[in-house]
Amino acid sequence: MSKLLYIKANPKNDDASRTFRISEQFIKTYKEYNPQDEIITLDLYKEKIHFLTLDDINSIFGPKTDSSKDHPILKYAYQFAEADKYVIAAPMWNLGIPSILKAYIDYIAVSGITFKYTEQGAVGLMKGKKAVHIMATGGEYTHGPFSGFEMANRYIKAILTFMGIEVVETIVAERLDIIGEDVEKIVAEATKRAQEVAKTF
Repeated sequence: MSKLLYIKANPKNDDASRTFRISEQFIKTYKEYNPQDEIITLDLYKEKIHFLTLDDINSIFGPKTDSSKDHPILKYAYQFAEADKYVIAAPMWNLGIPSILKAYIDYIAVSGITFKYTEQGAVGLMKGKKAVHIMATGGEYTHGPFSGFEMANRYIKAILTFMGIEVVETIVAERLDIIGEDVEKIVAEATKRAQEVAKTF
């Protein structure tokens, strides 16, 4: 049995968010093909993820003890480390990820839990795990003349690879705010791809 951590980063509900419309279908299909697996849904807005305080930083960089798993910040890093698979549902906002997702990443990128430092530098501890990043964008950024502006999926892949997760797949619905585009068709096509990926994830 595997443990899947489903991370949601959008204040909109599932019907209003185009990202969530796709990711919820991914999860539904995944459940159908993996009924024995545990799925943990982590809605970052419902969790009220905040920016790190000085006390939080001291805890992250301080020693880890038996009680660290109960710490209000460190518990997220341990939860992340204990999962086998990850689904990150987050739209592109202003060329990057929502700030609440970056705040969460600051919670989970913790030396000694998700990566460690060695004589050769940082080494990820999340080897053998895999992730999917589901993202909706208003424009077209994964390729074409504006691809150099894309810093959302690029960052997600970079930080997950840094933590040792080498298999990171992207499912994106693009051009959703371009005048004249068939938005429902684009979302439907991305949803279909999500369902196909979920079958073997």
